[in-house]
Amino acid sequence: MIATQAKLVYQLNKYYNERCQARKAAIAKTIREVCKVVSDVLKEVEVQEPRFISSLSEIDARYEGMEVISPNEFEVVLYLNQMGVFNFVDDGSLPGCAVLKLSDGRKRSMSLWVEFITASGYLSARKIRSRFQTLVAQAVDKCSYRDVVKMVADTSEVKLRIRERYVVQITPAFKCTGIWPRSAAQWPMPHIPWPGPNRVAEVKAEGFNLLSKECYSLTGKQSSAESDAWVLQFSEAENRLLMAGCRKKCLSTLKTLRDRHLELPGQPLNNYHMKTLLLYECEKHPRETDWDESCLGDRLNGILLQLISCLQCRRCPHYFLPNLDLFQGKPHSALEAAAKQTWRLAREILTNAKSLDKL
Repeated sequence: MIATQAKLVYQLNKYYNERCQARKAAIAKTIREVCKVVSDVLKEVEVQEPRFISSLSEIDARYEGMEVISPNEFEVVLYLNQMGVFNFVDDGSLPGCAVLKLSDGRKRSMSLWVEFITASGYLSARKIRSRFQTLVAQAVDKCSYRDVVKMVADTSEVKLRIRERYVVQITPAFKCTGIWPRSAAQWPMPHIPWPGPNRVAEVKAEGFNLLSKECYSLTGKQSSAESDAWVLQFSEAENRLLMAGCRKKCLSTLKTLRDRHLELPGQPLNNYHMKTLLLYECEKHPRETDWDESCLGDRLNGILLQLISCLQCRRCPHYFLPNLDLFQGKPHSALEAAAKQTWRLAREILTNAKSLDKL
């Protein structure tokens, strides 16, 4: 048993050093290329409208606010200034979303975003995005990369297609620190010892983002009130939780396996599903010794089996917002195909560690 485990860990390390590192290097190169173009477009936007200041900056060879969706798809979060005059309201009526309401007694004119406030006093995510989309479209025509970049049509999101190969979504957002959403109040569960009170305090202080984008739970039935809502996002909090042990290595391996074998029609699975299931696995295995390098094979198998179970039940709850189903709106046939393919993958890894050479 121990020999089999050791063999799997050896093969996984080899896989990580060859496949995962190659993927990372390729993506890092793409990000540099993509960020040059996006920065140029955002510089033009800022000239036209100083309220949209580019927050895309390189820190320690990483771009702050850049999320990798897949090797060809990225999201840049553009942080906006001065949310101060608004109250954050999440009453759970829109899973995964919240609204920003003008504080009582505050005059509209005190807000930097006065023309995007609705009659009932909400700061409209949709109105801000619509204005931003117009500005980006104009900037694309003026920027020095105009030959290689164009807007993606037929979407209310702000998406750029670069060199016909990459798609980048630019999402206006507010950073919320020092508060924690009511809809995530059940975290951490009282009976689960991970991640421990100190880390919980750090994570909650880190806060979350409010993004102006289409919401999972709203697609297809957006009333105007709903389209004014902002989407909750916890990427900094999640990253902080995954810092210790072999967690990041595990995530990198999962992403590489997904990119190579689970990029399927109907796009049932993205890297965020992998990250979510890794967070649940951390709760199931709360001891730091469970995340020693020697346990990498066990943790990976556990996550793949959990993924199969979620795909078969057609439900994958968001880690912080369990009422939000990350599979909502995905075609059932695509989820079924992904379950079968994940099972083939897991069986292959479980029964023959050397198969990783070919995966």
